[in-house]
Amino acid sequence: MNNRSIGVFDSGLGGLTAVKQIMKELPNENIIYFGDTGRVPYGTRSRDTILKYTRGDIRFLKTFDVKMIVIACGTASSAALPAIKDEFDIPIVGVIDAAVYAAVRSTKNKKIGVIGTQGTIKSGEYEKQIKAYDSEMQVFNRACPMFVPLVENGYFDSPVTKLLVEEYLEEIRSAGVDTLILGCTHYPLLAKTISEYMGDGVTLINPGAEVAKYLKKKLAGETAHSGKTDKTQYHYYVSDDIAGFEQLGGIFLEREINGQVTKIDIEKY
Repeated sequence: MNNRSIGVFDSGLGGLTAVKQIMKELPNENIIYFGDTGRVPYGTRSRDTILKYTRGDIRFLKTFDVKMIVIACGTASSAALPAIKDEFDIPIVGVIDAAVYAAVRSTKNKKIGVIGTQGTIKSGEYEKQIKAYDSEMQVFNRACPMFVPLVENGYFDSPVTKLLVEEYLEEIRSAGVDTLILGCTHYPLLAKTISEYMGDGVTLINPGAEVAKYLKKKLAGETAHSGKTDKTQYHYYVSDDIAGFEQLGGIFLEREINGQVTKIDIEKY
């Protein structure tokens, strides 16, 4: 058994949707989560800033005894991971590969929609990887910059959320996609509203769920599962307000995390 932890980071709370799925798929694993709540969102930042933040987040997680790091952030996975993946002596997994793999196997009409932050959409990484599987695939991209602040403030199914979903997704729905990648780990919290608007014929791809399935296969193949099962196996770190993270984080994870969150100075890393 390998009892070393899995490190996970995101720009804020959204990565907890991935953590929730990892807990489900790998209940015995130890997890260390960092939410960069003091610098959220990453999606509107320049590529150089995203690279800087991503390197610092990885350096922080490497101060713990982690066996791998999951970038549970669509922006960092698309705009930073391809450039920095060989800089560190530890396996680093992003959310894009697994989501693309699921999407290309889901689509029947070869029309895939991708929604994400401005940084994710601008990188073109999803479209690049989808077309690498099949050049005939049609990819319809849309940046949805207001979705992250909606989620970070708990507006999952409000009237304003429904209005923004309609505004952002009208063209993608009109294009006739049958598969939609939720290209930011915040977005699964809006899945109900998005699904209602897109209709029953459209499959939503949750990157966090797909990366959790990937980890399960990878760790099973390497016999690297932890054998630990107790309440101290999960640790959470943030770069800003603890109280807000505990309140919303508990909703994201559907479990109490009060007293389990520590604030750190990420600028030191």
